[in-house]
Amino acid sequence: MTSLAAIARTAPPPERRFIGTASPLERAAGLSRALVQDGWVFVSGTTGHDHAAGTIAEDVAQQTHQALHTIASVLAEVGAGLADVVSVRVHLSDPADAPRVAPVLNAYFGDSRPAGTIVASVLIDPQARIEIDATARLP
Repeated sequence: MTSLAAIARTAPPPERRFIGTASPLERAAGLSRALVQDGWVFVSGTTGHDHAAGTIAEDVAQQTHQALHTIASVLAEVGAGLADVVSVRVHLSDPADAPRVAPVLNAYFGDSRPAGTIVASVLIDPQARIEIDATARLP
């Protein structure tokens, strides 16, 4: 049986590109904000934290704007945009927030209409009311 240490030390394929932000959890957990491979961009769960400022809004709509701004910035870094998103998953700490989040999602995705799921989830950070992950196809 292969040890976990041996598996963990296996190098990633050379065509992978890792994108990071200032999130302390990314560094602590050994995760990337996004991973680009084979023409796809996989964006990790993104909360409404403004990592540069070290703040998070209390309002779920404002958190949604910030999360989507972070996702859009990551996508722009690799030459993609929100119109290239094919799937989005929205995790809400309170399902009652869905009606406040839906118009914000529509404002950002509009006519591109990616496949989507909105679920109630327990989020790790008690200040976070929303977390969004996305998959995009490079243009």
